[in-house]
Amino acid sequence: MMIEARGLVRTFKTKRGSVPAVQGVDLQVADGEIVGFLGPNGAGKTTTMRMLATLITPTSGTATVAGCDLAKDPVGVRRGIGYVPQGGSTLPEAIAGDEVVDHARLYGVPKRKAIADGQRLFEELDLSGLWQRQCKTLSGGQRRRLDIVMGLVHDPKLIFLDEPTTGLDPQARANLWEHIRQLRRRGATIFLTTHYLDEADALCDRILVIDHGKIVASGTPEELKQQVSGDAVRIDLADAGQAPAVSKIVQELDGAAEIETDGDVVGFRIPRGGSVLPLLLRQIDAQGIELHGVEVHRPTLDDVFLTVTGRSLRDDSGTTTKEEAAA
Repeated sequence: MMIEARGLVRTFKTKRGSVPAVQGVDLQVADGEIVGFLGPNGAGKTTTMRMLATLITPTSGTATVAGCDLAKDPVGVRRGIGYVPQGGSTLPEAIAGDEVVDHARLYGVPKRKAIADGQRLFEELDLSGLWQRQCKTLSGGQRRRLDIVMGLVHDPKLIFLDEPTTGLDPQARANLWEHIRQLRRRGATIFLTTHYLDEADALCDRILVIDHGKIVASGTPEELKQQVSGDAVRIDLADAGQAPAVSKIVQELDGAAEIETDGDVVGFRIPRGGSVLPLLLRQIDAQGIELHGVEVHRPTLDDVFLTVTGRSLRDDSGTTTKEEAAA
């Protein structure tokens, strides 16, 4: 295992007393996996990641990261990981290329190799021509990609990415997704947080959902979607007066749940909605009921998130609690 944590706890002291940010997290990440870590702001994502990256000390619990004991060999952990924080790590007055080379040298990379690898990463992440530019002159997206270069330049076997694509335009996001896939193909393990559910769905082999400092769901994107109670089906009727009759037909379907009627619309959830639809339409037609349309929607990760946390990740993406910010 590249990461194996047991009972990780982190408590912060405030004027009002102790605040538990992480409450007994257990997690495993295998070699070569891309694992997404999702949760509302303040749920403990960044706190957990910073503990695993040796940036803050757990209040209790144990972990092995990149083959090294988190408590007994934090230096060994740091040698084996790359960490890209949310807030960036470059100095405004520094030259971009110098920042990259200096960072690599701290990991023992020879200067010539650091320059070659850094310039290669600049090209791969669309930073060509910016090697001699001051960091403060770069755009927000360019600075974000520079942060990622610094996290990758020493070729770590485990990479922590905290909201890696925040501030990037769609083209830059797609570019970075492909680079992350290439890193995995080269044998790297990636542990990332994100507020973009399409990103988690597209990139991650497994997803962990944390809420109130505890892991509340885990699995592949498909496994998590299957935990939601079926596909969502919406039936639009030509006559709202037929809604009770359609609702009665739906109630007789095996596995139908969350049946709701709103005017001329009947909605419900059911496993394998696409396969149920032909029978449903035949029964509706047999009663002479006219339809305006039928839609079937498979569960999304946002549905999963809403089911396990009671809120939408998209709705929560603009707020941060004091505890998470302090972490």
